[in-house]
Amino acid sequence: MTQSQITTSIHYRQLKLHERGQIEVLHNQGLSCRMIAKTLQRSPSTISRELHRGMTTQIGINHKESQIYFAETGQAVSQNRRELSHAIGMLAKSPEFFAELIPALRARPRIHSVDSFVHSFKEIHPELSCPSTSTVYRYIDHGCTGLNNTDLPKKLSRRLKHAGKQHDRLNKRVLGQSIEERPAEVEDRQVLGHWEGDLVKGKRTESEPALLTLTERVSRYEIIIKLSDYHAETCLQGLQAVLDDYGHDYFKSITFDNGSEFSLLSQVNGTDIYFAHPYSPWERGSNENQNGLIREYIPKGRSMHDVSIIDLQAIQDALNQRPRRSLDYRCAAELYIDLDD
Repeated sequence: MTQSQITTSIHYRQLKLHERGQIEVLHNQGLSCRMIAKTLQRSPSTISRELHRGMTTQIGINHKESQIYFAETGQAVSQNRRELSHAIGMLAKSPEFFAELIPALRARPRIHSVDSFVHSFKEIHPELSCPSTSTVYRYIDHGCTGLNNTDLPKKLSRRLKHAGKQHDRLNKRVLGQSIEERPAEVEDRQVLGHWEGDLVKGKRTESEPALLTLTERVSRYEIIIKLSDYHAETCLQGLQAVLDDYGHDYFKSITFDNGSEFSLLSQVNGTDIYFAHPYSPWERGSNENQNGLIREYIPKGRSMHDVSIIDLQAIQDALNQRPRRSLDYRCAAELYIDLDD
């Protein structure tokens, strides 16, 4: 009958001061590392490392140097190494970063997202410690920064999409040229001048003011204008005013959703109008994302009667000056001008 061998793992234990005292005495007696290890029931490599760390150079009467092990030296080296081994949180390592982050994210309107601020800080202060984007979000979630999720409304608005939940699209008529008829160059985001558009509404009443938003697909450049209401005729007039003001050459095409307020836009002069499939906001993803950022300044349900042109210009400038990861951390205003040139 063969007896199975049972092995028990032995966890490493730090040497104590009294053990180091024994090592000092035995080493001075001339014992080898293996003999000392056997006496203390330790690994020979443990003794060897300890003798190496605790050695001190002394000069004798004849001015000759010698290496002598001292238990106190070994203990001091061990304690110092253990203190240095403890992780230091980024809040302590990066005080300059968090001192600038908090006012940047609380600014209204604010230019930076967490990610763009992290990138900008690294660019401006390469010599300073800087946490990652995910670390900053974790600190905010844990309440370590003085910020909270209400300072980042876009983050609060995110929600899981339920798989399998679909709308019936059969009963909604496409208002004009379908998105399927757009030129291939629109999808590639290589040619400047193709836009996406929508309305941002305050109160859900047709007589209430609304914002017409246009987002350029390559640069993500944003244009925002205020409409007195969101009747179809008002939307047509507002869009035509934008085209006439900026110049028709800047607008090769604009893609809107299939809402009834856009039913007359095929009559606009100066650009090609396309319509996304019903209930398919992802087909105008750039504009949808921008509209979500605008909601940080103008929440749903708020009347837009008191939103001034100055307010809208400030919001538009903040969006166009925000560095974006999708643009290799360039801002829309800078990229739009460069591409246009």
